[in-house]
Amino acid sequence: MTSSWAIGLLIALAVLAANLPFANQRVLLVGPFRSTKSLAIRLAELVLLYFVVGAVGLALENHAGQIAPQGWEFYAITGTMFLTLAFPGFVYRYLMHRKH
Repeated sequence: MTSSWAIGLLIALAVLAANLPFANQRVLLVGPFRSTKSLAIRLAELVLLYFVVGAVGLALENHAGQIAPQGWEFYAITGTMFLTLAFPGFVYRYLMHRKH
């Protein structure tokens, strides 16, 4: 696996995971169907999926070679990038006016 393929896979996984809480009404895709899922539950899912994507990225980095040490700046930037990637799902769920 080349590093560019791993980076592309990780970015695609991040885009999918960031929008997943806003795309459905199930809790973590396997929980019971709820008529309405609150924003707090969606944000909790978003945080959990951030750590899942981070774990996949850590595994890919470990597979490629030595893991580089990261400071708080890395986590602040990746967290804000993950929130930015979640923006289309948030807009679709809360800001688009759909006709009933």
